[in-house]
Amino acid sequence: MTTSFSNDTGVILFAHGSRDPLWRLPIDAVALQMTQRWPGLAVECAFLELTAPDLPSTVEALMMQGKTHVRIVPMFLGVGRHAREDLPKLVTGLIAAYPQVQFELLPAIGEHPAMTRLMAEIATGLPSAS
Repeated sequence: MTTSFSNDTGVILFAHGSRDPLWRLPIDAVALQMTQRWPGLAVECAFLELTAPDLPSTVEALMMQGKTHVRIVPMFLGVGRHAREDLPKLVTGLIAAYPQVQFELLPAIGEHPAMTRLMAEIATGLPSAS
């Protein structure tokens, strides 16, 4: 896993998508927080369906900015078919189409221990005991 970002790195927050335009607001909020915390980091949102832009378009936009390392973060709480099958197929196609780009596909955000702890804290309304 990458611990720092170079100027050639772009991050894509990848989510499902929805017909409801308000659905994407939390994903956009994460992207905004990232760009505020790490100025200069290229962060984009992409969606599997029903919401634009899609993943290939977003990769192309990052390539136009000179990015050669693309980190894809699946913004899924659970690991269903989209995270297990659809996204890896999309990334395999991108690797074939853009061999000059290094793609880094992370596990679904819901699998991260920090996310599990944060959700537990939110659910209880209590701060962590650690």
